[in-house]
Amino acid sequence: MSRIFLISLLIIILRPFETEACSMFYYVDKITGKIYFVNNEDYWYNVNPYIQINPKSKNEFARLWYGWYDFAQGGINEFGLLFDGAVTPKQKLPEGFKNPDGRNVGDEILAKCKTVAEALNFLEKERIAVSEGHIMFGDNTGNSVLVEWVNGEKKIIQKQDNMLIATNFLLSDTTAGNYPCPRYQSIEQRLNQLNEKSESLDLKQIGNAIAGAVQIPQKDENGNLGGTLYSTFINVSDMELTLVYKLDNSKLTKLDLKKEFEKTHKQKIKLE
Repeated sequence: MSRIFLISLLIIILRPFETEACSMFYYVDKITGKIYFVNNEDYWYNVNPYIQINPKSKNEFARLWYGWYDFAQGGINEFGLLFDGAVTPKQKLPEGFKNPDGRNVGDEILAKCKTVAEALNFLEKERIAVSEGHIMFGDNTGNSVLVEWVNGEKKIIQKQDNMLIATNFLLSDTTAGNYPCPRYQSIEQRLNQLNEKSESLDLKQIGNAIAGAVQIPQKDENGNLGGTLYSTFINVSDMELTLVYKLDNSKLTKLDLKKEFEKTHKQKIKLE
């Protein structure tokens, strides 16, 4: 079992656990052009998360997503389209749009869309928005955006240069709350340091950039335990995924996505 990420995950910024937090970034290596996506899912530890892999069918693309309660928190499909989201301060939705209550929209998008543009068109056609969150999309062409709904208007934030970072504040309105964010600042600083390197990078080096944004397990006043539930590291160009559960490198899942998407049966991998 690989020991990547172990050293960097020990370099943790100690702070109180933030309920339903999340940190994520999309990054393109300036030397090789390879694309990476990395995410920390921070939540309570009393859920039972899993990886769901759905095969290709006549009308749907092969796809993988991770989450719980039959709801995709993030994922990627056979064409390299990926998404993830994070909670943000509550906002008014655009007229005629609604939250995707009861719908596994992430799975729907991965099943039907190949690119960022198609994913955005899906949200528009279905009149879907999120009042307390934003969504990051990326694909294997180097395109990535963050979609926010602020004060009744949709905002699209494009990738700047070779990276796009998001945590729990609205990039298009930092006055709404959760800003400044030390997790965002930590990721930005580390990615900027990587940009200064003259050699090509690998998934381990890219993944280390999120180490300062993890949240160690802590209990609230009621005894509920929460922290970084899992961290996902995706080499989009080579279609490789590594998932670390509860900051424990002995609970590591590695998948060759090309091989997984060739399979003809559904798979459910419990994280434990």
